[in-house]
Amino acid sequence: MKELKHLNKYFKKYGLKLLIGIFITIIARVFQLVMPSYVNKSIEVAENYLKNEIILTEAKELLLEYILIIVGAALLSGFFTFLMRQTIINISRYIEYDLKNEVFDHYQSLSLNFYKKHRTGDLMNRISEDVNQVRLYGGPAIMYGIQTLTLFACLVPLMFIKAPTLAMYALLPLPILSVLIYQISKIIHRRSTIVQEFLSTLSTFTQESFSGVSVIKAYALEPKINNELEALALEGKDKSMALAKVNAWFFPLMILLIGISNIFVIYIGGQQYIKGEIESIGIIAEFILYVNMLTWPVAVVGWVTSIVQRAEASQKRINQFLQEKPSIVNTVKEKSEINGKIEFKNVTFTYEDTNIVALKNISFTINKGETVAILGKTGSGKSTILDLIARLYDIDSGEILIDDTPIKELNLNSLRKAIGAVPQDAFLFSDSIKNNIKFGKQESTDEEIIAVAKKAVVHENIMGFNKQYETVLGERGITLSGGQKQRVSIARALLKDPKIYLFDDCLSAVDTETEEEILNQLKKESENKTTLIVSHRVSSAKNADRILVLESGKLLQEGTHEELNSKEGYYKELYANQLSEKEK
Repeated sequence: MKELKHLNKYFKKYGLKLLIGIFITIIARVFQLVMPSYVNKSIEVAENYLKNEIILTEAKELLLEYILIIVGAALLSGFFTFLMRQTIINISRYIEYDLKNEVFDHYQSLSLNFYKKHRTGDLMNRISEDVNQVRLYGGPAIMYGIQTLTLFACLVPLMFIKAPTLAMYALLPLPILSVLIYQISKIIHRRSTIVQEFLSTLSTFTQESFSGVSVIKAYALEPKINNELEALALEGKDKSMALAKVNAWFFPLMILLIGISNIFVIYIGGQQYIKGEIESIGIIAEFILYVNMLTWPVAVVGWVTSIVQRAEASQKRINQFLQEKPSIVNTVKEKSEINGKIEFKNVTFTYEDTNIVALKNISFTINKGETVAILGKTGSGKSTILDLIARLYDIDSGEILIDDTPIKELNLNSLRKAIGAVPQDAFLFSDSIKNNIKFGKQESTDEEIIAVAKKAVVHENIMGFNKQYETVLGERGITLSGGQKQRVSIARALLKDPKIYLFDDCLSAVDTETEEEILNQLKKESENKTTLIVSHRVSSAKNADRILVLESGKLLQEGTHEELNSKEGYYKELYANQLSEKEK
């Protein structure tokens, strides 16, 4: 139960509703307890009539009165049971809502390193399947647990008051049941953890298969993937069956022990009636009703135990992620004014997951309003510079300054709101094109959206679709071509109208003619804005104010297009190669 303590804050939050639910539960069970005693009284009336102790008219009146009380108590018990479910089950849904929001908010606060270490399927499973298991604890488990405690608290003393010996025999199997439940619940906890962990593996496999379906089809790997899924499904079946076999012991054991209780009631009660130790045979009928009233609560003890064990296993998995601390922390609460000057001083950075040193003691300054292109071979550290400016990672050593202020001393939200980033892998959501463009500026008008789409040279493409800007894209924007996705991403950045533009090789999938048109538009848009353009093409870089050339994380060359092309080195060689390819 240690892991489930995390939910105490939610129980406190909904404490008043929970107390009302508990009160209603007690009332519902109290009305339920009325019925057996009046069944006993009804049988006593019949016995008294047969013994000629009361007349027929009086017997009928008493029977009618008792029947009305039994029916009334049943109706009231049913009504309060309905209210009980409406109150307590609703609380579990509120807790589910709050817990999902807590997990999702925490996911968003975690740094990129976290997402490199954990798979999407596992993240999804913890916020869906695991939270659902916890919800069952916050609702049904509490509700049935309270019902059981109420019945035992009221019923057991009542049984001992009416017939102590009969009560003792009737309740004799229950301690045995408790011991069995305890032993079985330990096994359930262990196997529940195994099942929940396996579900994450299965979710990850299916998510990756669906996301990479185009690759699977291109390589004709459908049979292989089907076989792997079948193997996983069989493994999952075995794990679930192992859990189900333990759960299957609960109800048969309970029914057996309750049946034994009924036999004791009938046999011992019959003996006591024959000996005159109990006055009426109606007490036997009353005790049979009592024992059968305990059947479901006792059965529920096993089910509730199973729910609690599963919930604890799931909450433990949730807590593992909630206890993860984000490596990027926003320590500055006040908003920061960002103008756009960027300075790297002897910056060294190593990727934690691969231990690759991406930047080595690199230094440069970009003034406000300056356009700087960054070129270099794959793996030279170009994209890393953009990630560090947006503070997606923190550096190992050195210093990054924005407007002469250390980047860690800036409000993180202010910094990122001042940046319009177009990543190398253009990511679009499964939403309309319009909503994808206005992602960074929700209050934008249709006119503003169309204007930036024209500047990104994607307006004509969008107008060619049946629903134009209302066209809903597939997952990750699969409806669009690579070049269209890049241009929609550029439009999204332009609409934000930030102080700093970060373009990470965002024209790699467009033709040179379209590239030239977009670059001309970007040049107009980026006036008085700091702009960094990462590219493999000299055509994207030659009109920049300055060009940085990287190699293996080090700054190899720096200067204008004319300066770099006038001396031997990587840039001149790259320019000559690309020029000759263009002429061909």
